[in-house]
Amino acid sequence: MKSFRSLFVANRLWFVLTTMVLLFITAYAFPILFPLVRVAFVVFVVLIGLDVWLLFRPQARAGIFARREVPDRLSNGDENPITIYLENQYAFQTYVEVIDEIPFQFQRRDVLFRARLNPRETRAIRYELRPTRRGEYNFGAVNVFALSPLGLVKRRYQFEQGKLVAVYPSYLQMRQYELLAATNRLNEVGVKRIRRIGHSMEFEQVRPYTTGDDVRTINWKATSRRSDAQGASLMINAYQDERSQPVYCLIDKGRVMQSPFEGLTLLDYAINASLVLSNIALMKQDRAGILTFSDHVGQLLPADRRSGHMLRILELLYRQKTRFLETDYESLYASVRTHIRQRSLLLLFTNFETVSAMQRQLPYLRRLAKDHLLLVVFFENTELRSLLDQPATDTEQIYLKTIGEKFTFEKKQIVKELAQYGIQTILTAPQNLTANTVNKYLELKARGMI
Repeated sequence: MKSFRSLFVANRLWFVLTTMVLLFITAYAFPILFPLVRVAFVVFVVLIGLDVWLLFRPQARAGIFARREVPDRLSNGDENPITIYLENQYAFQTYVEVIDEIPFQFQRRDVLFRARLNPRETRAIRYELRPTRRGEYNFGAVNVFALSPLGLVKRRYQFEQGKLVAVYPSYLQMRQYELLAATNRLNEVGVKRIRRIGHSMEFEQVRPYTTGDDVRTINWKATSRRSDAQGASLMINAYQDERSQPVYCLIDKGRVMQSPFEGLTLLDYAINASLVLSNIALMKQDRAGILTFSDHVGQLLPADRRSGHMLRILELLYRQKTRFLETDYESLYASVRTHIRQRSLLLLFTNFETVSAMQRQLPYLRRLAKDHLLLVVFFENTELRSLLDQPATDTEQIYLKTIGEKFTFEKKQIVKELAQYGIQTILTAPQNLTANTVNKYLELKARGMI
């Protein structure tokens, strides 16, 4: 780690210089003041020399040390913590300004921090960055400007900490769901607790009753024996969920998925939701797979649940990019029919704005639903929703609200028409996509449909 030192003029010095110039002009008009101005100038020069000596004297050695701590990879769409550690090695109190050279993709010019460090004090400055695109991000140097208590000059320290960091799909969100699922607290992120309708015939164990269990599974004989031995306590029969069911996320990379929402494209929302859902499916002992498509079929990762499969899913999703072409559902159907032979749950992440757009693809959707359990996931237009919630005040706004109502109605019509052919649907706002998708998967699993 290399440090570069430079001398900069502090704001206070510019103020003093301006004052000295004004004093010399005044002394030119009133010569009696010239000796006093000359003494003030000498004192000023001595103070500058003292300030430079305090900051640059050999005994100061490094003076200020700084180090940036950034994760090896960042999570797309999430707030990622960044930490800068500062250490004051001067023997006096120092005022510092820290400018961190963050990647240009963030388009931020406000990463400036100020701090006051006592002698030998160490401090951590923490802030967060939210990337909105997957890819490689390059961090630059950490610049620290140190001022002595006099504050007339600044000494710059530049710590070359260039680092290339990859931005992956939202693995922080995946870990959050994984942790909440392990502690049975998924309801905190909007995932509902779903009562199982029926159960498989594979008996697992007899265990104590907990709130939310199906009362029809109470084992009265076991309850009677336990009540006699340890006091009253209900016991139930626990059954295993069906396992090793293939779950595929089909991700549309066509131009309809390029629409932005809060900085992220619909494709990125679909990728983040697919990552979380795949992880939940693996936790449920199902097999997770990915298939991407646009004007042609992209990559196919067969459904599996072996060790390391989640990492393969993450790497595949990291490399996906939007293609600005019309999606070819015929190629999708042909690929699914060729490579996915076992009946599976297919979650199709796409977007239909109009009924006619959906009807053009309906023959292929019906064929997919004939061999598999098809769940079509598409998006609400949240901008239209905010427009509809505002009262109209003139003719133009009435016209816009009428058009907005038409598009909103067509979204609901798409849901109804797909339901007529037994195709499951999710119509959701982008920010609710992950929770709604996980809810639907758990519902289908509880109903024994997969």
